[in-house]
Amino acid sequence: MKISDEKMVSLTYDLTVDDDGQKELMEKATREHPLTFMFGMGMMLEAFEKNIAGLETGDRFSFVLSPEEAYGEYIEQYCVELPKNIFEIDGKFDDERVVEGQTLPMMDASGHRMMGSILEIKSDVVVMDFNHPLAGETLHFDGEVMDVHEATPEEIAALTQSGGCDCGSCERSNDEQGCHCG
Repeated sequence: MKISDEKMVSLTYDLTVDDDGQKELMEKATREHPLTFMFGMGMMLEAFEKNIAGLETGDRFSFVLSPEEAYGEYIEQYCVELPKNIFEIDGKFDDERVVEGQTLPMMDASGHRMMGSILEIKSDVVVMDFNHPLAGETLHFDGEVMDVHEATPEEIAALTQSGGCDCGSCERSNDEQGCHCG
């Protein structure tokens, strides 16, 4: 069976990016923890799906996505300083959760949810980066299709309950555009 709309797909992959001429492993979906999703439902990057469309169980793939095809360019203006007092709980700064390197769920003034990574904590502000962690990166995918089949009613129910996909070992970013694992 070929990968096409509304088919359940399970695959393994290594996602690498270039780091000063070396490939750095960013995500890995393994046989034990494959990426499993319903194709054509907006759960994955459009360019990712275009590159695996028509593949069958056992097929290997290797392709590259430019930043424009993936998570866009890195935008400096998405790094902002937020008043430290918005991170207080009962009048005390939350120094257990608000630490450099941590990614926190946030909400903008319009109620849109987004993830922000803490770059620095200063005396009166917290510097956060709201770019996708892979923004500005050229993504290299190498993997294998493990399974393609018609979605069962149970799988469809599980997808609607879990929010969209089973990302295996990768970091999941649910936003207005769906779940983006690959």
